[in-house]
Amino acid sequence: QVQLVESGGGLVQAGGSLRLSCAASGRTFSRYFMGWFRQAAGKEREFVAAMSWSSGTTYYTDSMKGRFTISRDNAKDTVDLQMNNLNAEDTAVYYCALNSLYRLRYNRRGDYDYWGQGTQVTVSS
Repeated sequence: QVQLVESGGGLVQAGGSLRLSCAASGRTFSRYFMGWFRQAAGKEREFVAAMSWSSGTTYYTDSMKGRFTISRDNAKDTVDLQMNNLNAEDTAVYYCALNSLYRLRYNRRGDYDYWGQGTQVTVSS
């Protein structure tokens, strides 16, 4: 089993920044991608960013390129999401996810096997 715990969410003013962190524990030796998704109230969960664990290659939803950055901290075994220039449309619960089986895709909810409990990000305008 794998456990994922997100942290770093909160309330921020429009134009501000937040850094989310996802700590992984358990049977993490089989890990192909780690990703971030978000779900706003009344909407579907959507892909934000992902990282190939072997190569470090990163992927983003087009609308978030340049504002969001996914990175890893090997010492802490975390994957982080730096979010800059936030706006009200970024308000959502942000989820960390881990893909433990090889798949060609990384941007769909069904591509991931483990999920964190989510952390709320609220951007006030």
